[in-house]
Amino acid sequence: MTENNTLTTPYIVSGRPAATHLRDVRNVARQLVSHFVDNVVPCRTLPGDALQGEVTTVTRICLELAMNMLDGNDVPAKTERVQAAAAEWAREGIPIDAIQHAVHEGFRVGFDLIFAHATAPDYPTLVDVARRFMEILDQISCTVTRAYVKELRAVTGEHHTAVHTLTSALLGGHSNSTMARESGIAIADSYFVVALSIPPHRDEFNVALNAQVVARRKLRRVQAELATRGASHALSLLSIDGGTILLPTDRFVDGSLDELITQLSQAAQVPIIGTVLRGAPADIPALTEQAHELLDIVQRLRWPSRLHRFDELVLEYQLTRPGPARQQLATLVDLLAEYPDLLETLTTYIRNELNRQRTARALHVHANTVDHRFKRIEQITGYDPGHAHGLWYLRSALIARVFESGDKDTTVAPKAVPRIATRAPRAAV
Repeated sequence: MTENNTLTTPYIVSGRPAATHLRDVRNVARQLVSHFVDNVVPCRTLPGDALQGEVTTVTRICLELAMNMLDGNDVPAKTERVQAAAAEWAREGIPIDAIQHAVHEGFRVGFDLIFAHATAPDYPTLVDVARRFMEILDQISCTVTRAYVKELRAVTGEHHTAVHTLTSALLGGHSNSTMARESGIAIADSYFVVALSIPPHRDEFNVALNAQVVARRKLRRVQAELATRGASHALSLLSIDGGTILLPTDRFVDGSLDELITQLSQAAQVPIIGTVLRGAPADIPALTEQAHELLDIVQRLRWPSRLHRFDELVLEYQLTRPGPARQQLATLVDLLAEYPDLLETLTTYIRNELNRQRTARALHVHANTVDHRFKRIEQITGYDPGHAHGLWYLRSALIARVFESGDKDTTVAPKAVPRIATRAPRAAV
């Protein structure tokens, strides 16, 4: 911020320095945030954590800065806090108009607080206070804008463009040295190809919030976490719904990929699902297609939100390939379609790791009832779910039926793997 003329005497309103009417900055900041929610449209649709966290903090800092400047002082540390906050908002995708509305509205309400204590003899002073407020507002607005634009340019700068270009080239089957020279990024000998599904954040369904802002913030957090964990080595093309990540195998080990998905889930605050394959740059297009096919399988079968590898999915992958075998398997479960209690018993039994007692408790029936239903399933299908051979066929038939019918909302149970934690500290939002 630029230096301004230092006041030799403070502005006096109602017998006190004008800045003293803003002394209770924390309470005033909270009041201002409530005012933003009720009266400022761009702020009204921001997620609650952004309003109660960053907006409240920066509003308080701006008020403190205004108080000091009304008294003729300028505090560089507070200016730096405003700059840092503006940069953080740029990274998280908070719209610049929401920030500027909040700053301008804050100054208007701040002036109203001073004006409310004024009497008729104070009006000439109020003119000077208003002019001073305009100077302060101009400086803070410029500070916010410069920091925001600078960070935005950094986020979408040359390196980002180069990464985007190289990633697109690899996914499109162009892995020659010319592309590496043009991007300035070396092409690795092999890559982990990770397909990701990023589900909507709960706030995206809140009609009182701007769903696009919430989704962009979620994506920015994922991208920032990936940049932190992968430095400049991770290549990605991601949208708010998911995408593809390429990780060079000389920089990442297979065992670290599970933790990476966990960290991305925590950053996004949603349970991310991933599938991974490995291969040479020339194989990336085919591997990407296959990885997303595996991802579709995992999603349709409602398996846990974590990273899944091909060796876990070989049976399911083969069962889901179109053909007469899949059609024949699917008809096996179709025989149970007229008996919902039997179909529910079968899927619940698989979901409960083949434990009859847990299955009975889940269905609120006696264990003998489960045995009786197994006998009826065997009579109808010819396969006994109580024996390994029969269960193998029946579970395979459930999977085949999902893909034969094209239904994504299936009751086929996932393998028993604990879900990853997705709760993140409030400050990390």
